[in-house]
Amino acid sequence: MTADSTTSSDDPAARWERARELVRRTSDELGRVIVGQDPIREMLLVSLLCGGHSLLVGVPGLAKTLLISTLAKVLGLKFNRIQFTPDLMPADIVGSEILQSGGDGGVRRFEYSGGPVFANLILADEINRTPPKTQAALLEAMQEKQITVAGVSRPLPTPFLVFATQNPIEHEGTYPLPEAQLDRFFFELRMSYPGFEEEARVVRQTTVMKEPEVASVLDAAGVIDLQAMATEVPLPEPVLDAILRLTHRSRPDSELADDYVKRYVEWGAGPRASQNLARAVRALAMLRGEPVASIEELRAVAPPVLRHRVIPNYQATGEGIDAGQIVGHLVGGIA
Repeated sequence: MTADSTTSSDDPAARWERARELVRRTSDELGRVIVGQDPIREMLLVSLLCGGHSLLVGVPGLAKTLLISTLAKVLGLKFNRIQFTPDLMPADIVGSEILQSGGDGGVRRFEYSGGPVFANLILADEINRTPPKTQAALLEAMQEKQITVAGVSRPLPTPFLVFATQNPIEHEGTYPLPEAQLDRFFFELRMSYPGFEEEARVVRQTTVMKEPEVASVLDAAGVIDLQAMATEVPLPEPVLDAILRLTHRSRPDSELADDYVKRYVEWGAGPRASQNLARAVRALAMLRGEPVASIEELRAVAPPVLRHRVIPNYQATGEGIDAGQIVGHLVGGIA
């Protein structure tokens, strides 16, 4: 089965079946290297199908870098890792113009040298360790899908996805992303420690001479085709209504908000959350082989979509209630 087989002109049912098979094979290949973390792998594939950027939060050593680099190999995409540090400059990401010698008395001229942002899949490692000016350079590329240097705009490769990581236990010398910039991330995914048996498998698998290898299942054109197909999954009116009710219930000034939200929430989720929920439930339904999106998919994607968009107030902070608990309350109210 080839990456471009989803574009075949035969009947739609066969086209959908091949698409689901490609997605299943992608997940299986990831599982050859990444032990456990099944919910994270599923949500990464949803993010991929939606063309959305994701923020991965977890302590060091949970294979965040390995997960993203393996995903790039399986998808057949160009991958670059950018280590964010306090001295990283915007030009280190987007590139810069360099004065080149003309040679033999020729005229010197500026030539553009591209930065590591010119790849299909970018791992922005520890994005909160670099100053806001450098963060903004990457976030602009995420939003506009292009970069501008010396007044010239240059498009980024398609597809273009950014997976950024943050360490939740270190705050000294970091620059937390403001809420407006966090909102540009499709998902916030929180990685946890593996279970006992999973960690035993990790140790056995990674302490031998030959580690598992993965096969390339797709290519850039195949990924774009799957992304287009994900938008074709039907979204029933009851599911759309549940999405809108969920986001409106997160806003303390909404008539749908309950006393819990009014007591603990400063700002709720905006319209971008509703858009991302609609896209995510379609993609997850496709990933699971379902014919239409349902409430079950909404319950699954709501936490990573809302977690970084619901802002607790001072009273919540004082009582030890964080955004995750508030989102859990909201998801529990989905009818």
